[in-house]
Amino acid sequence: MSSKANSSALLQAIPSVEALLSADDAADLAGRIDRRILTACAREATASVRQAVLAGKFGKMAPEQVPARVQAAFRSRVMRLLQPSMRKVINCTGVVLHTGLGRAVLSPLAVARVAEMGSGYCNLEFDLPSGRRGDRTTHVEDLLCMLTGAEAACVVNNNAAAVLIALNSLANRKEVVISRGELIEIGGSFRIPDVMAKGGAKMVEVGT
Repeated sequence: MSSKANSSALLQAIPSVEALLSADDAADLAGRIDRRILTACAREATASVRQAVLAGKFGKMAPEQVPARVQAAFRSRVMRLLQPSMRKVINCTGVVLHTGLGRAVLSPLAVARVAEMGSGYCNLEFDLPSGRRGDRTTHVEDLLCMLTGAEAACVVNNNAAAVLIALNSLANRKEVVISRGELIEIGGSFRIPDVMAKGGAKMVEVGT
């Protein structure tokens, strides 16, 4: 059989999307994922195999082997969606607070508290004594002020946000001195010059 004829036979052997969704192997998947997403995965699987055939990657494959290949591609796509992308790992880097590995590990007490609050409603931004809308920072502000002696406190998501707020609050339209050796990227996406510009400060480089 010629290469062109074999490719044609392989393409004809690719099952339809409806055939994939109707197969017994898809029955257990249908109850675990939305039908629209399941259909999209089936279309992606057939399209990927079709592209591979046209690219000549399945030149030695028999047409009767194609349905199994498409079915495997289909199931692989669905299982990838069903499996959480975040997983437990072992930190062997020597860096305790590793930005790429989740930073600080929560204590069992903190984990239990997060689970307790996250499993229902809570007064995140509601002042219970007054019965009016509150501020989420009040839950930690008093404790932080007591610990640090600061007049006020605020918690943000990361250091880049903390630097931006500090600059905007204390150095808006003012000069901020920084060593050239500290002109770094925070987490690979936040550059110190950009953070300073967003905070309204004028960067003054010194040193080497």
